[in-house]
Amino acid sequence: MKKIACILTVFLLFSCAELQQVVNQIPSSSGTGTVSNTDIAAGLRQALDMGIKKQVSKLTQKDGFFKNEMVKIMLPAELQKVDKTLRDVGLGKLADEGLKVLNRAAEDAVKEATPIFVNAVKGITFADARDILLGADNAATSYLQRTTEKQLYDKFSPVINNSLSKVGATDVWANLINKYNTLPLTSNVNPDLTDYVTGQALEGVFTMISVEEKEIRNKASSRTTDLLRKVFAVQDK
Repeated sequence: MKKIACILTVFLLFSCAELQQVVNQIPSSSGTGTVSNTDIAAGLRQALDMGIKKQVSKLTQKDGFFKNEMVKIMLPAELQKVDKTLRDVGLGKLADEGLKVLNRAAEDAVKEATPIFVNAVKGITFADARDILLGADNAATSYLQRTTEKQLYDKFSPVINNSLSKVGATDVWANLINKYNTLPLTSNVNPDLTDYVTGQALEGVFTMISVEEKEIRNKASSRTTDLLRKVFAVQDK
C-alpha cells in the first residue's frame, strides 16, 4: 500500500510545473484504465484539501490542541517543577490555567497561519519523487517537515507571540512564575514561551498531516470521492 503515498506526497512537494513532470511518469494500474494527468493532479489537490480540512483545521478549534492527546502542549521541561510545586502547595487551578492558555495560543496561531502554511507547501520542490512515494507511512510529512520547518517557524513565531498576548498567556504565566519564584528553595525560571509554543504548534501540524497521510496510504475507505478512488487505484498495484 506504500504507493498510495503519491496522492499526498506529490501534491505536498511539488509546484504545478513539477507536478506535471511527475505525473507523466506514473503508470496506469492494470484493470483501472488510463488515468489522465488532469485527473491525477485534481486528485492530489483534493487529497491535500481533505488533509487540511480534516486534520489541520481541527487544531484551530477551541480545545483543538488542549483536548487532543496527540498534540496537546504540555509544560516545557523548565516548568515541570513549577507545575509540581504549585500543585503541592494547593495552586493546581492556577497551574491548569497556565497550561490551557499555551494550548489556546497554539489553536489561535494555527488558525491565522494556515494560509501561510498552505502557500509554503505549494512552493516546495523535490527532484526525487519516487523514493518518497514508496517510502515510509510518513515519508511525505517527514520531507515536508525537514524542508519547511524553519520557514514556517519564522512565520508562526510572530503569530504565536501575538496570540499569547491576546489570550492572556503573558499575564497568566507572569503570575504563575512570580508565585513560584517567591517560594523558598526554588530557582528563578524565565522560559521563552513563544519559542516553545511555536515549536509545539508546528509539531502538532505535522503530526496531524502525518495522520492523514497514513490514512490515505493504508485505507481505501479514506478515499471518499470518485476522483480519489480513481486516482488512488493507480497506486494500489
